[in-house]
Amino acid sequence: MALAAAAMWGSARLTWVTVSSTDGLTEARTDELDGSDWFGALTPLALVLLAAIAAVLATRGWLRRMVGVLIGLVAAVTAVPSFALLTGSGATDERAATLAELPGRATVTEVVAAPMPAWLTLAAAVAAFVAAVLLARMPRETAQLSGKYDNPVFRRAAATEQVTRADAPAAGLSERVLWDALDAGTDPTEEAANPDAATVKSRGGESGGNDR
Repeated sequence: MALAAAAMWGSARLTWVTVSSTDGLTEARTDELDGSDWFGALTPLALVLLAAIAAVLATRGWLRRMVGVLIGLVAAVTAVPSFALLTGSGATDERAATLAELPGRATVTEVVAAPMPAWLTLAAAVAAFVAAVLLARMPRETAQLSGKYDNPVFRRAAATEQVTRADAPAAGLSERVLWDALDAGTDPTEEAANPDAATVKSRGGESGGNDR
């Protein structure tokens, strides 16, 4: 997605079409239309891709697949103008005259389309489409953002579970997990030294809470 966004941003600043015209009264006129003129959505779509990168890191499951669908739509929209220009299937001359804001008496003498920006945009569309497919196929268990952005409540509960497991000695746990366990009121050294007693203590605390 980052590569696609960079390619779209660069393409928006390249000259796509050069229009030569004359009105019979003044000197011949030449207008260069860059990507932002020819396809004004290029830069906004590049920004959408950058925002989608953050969305991918912050979501998982069906939400992440929805982001993939959005990226697929961006890829399709991006491919249309470049494909039309490369194949000559669009009304290039009329569109060029309109975008160049030529006066009514002007006559277009030549329209030259530069293939390189269109190919670059098409490559960006392909990259975005590949990203969309990968997102759709991404395993559900794929991690979200780094642990420091997780909900503290769930993070502490997970840390308590790790330190109370008999097969997870405190020495093998990360410092972050140990601190989260302490924040949750669990002593990692105590749990590691006597896991069976810790389990009994934990169950006793749950029973006491239920009695109250």
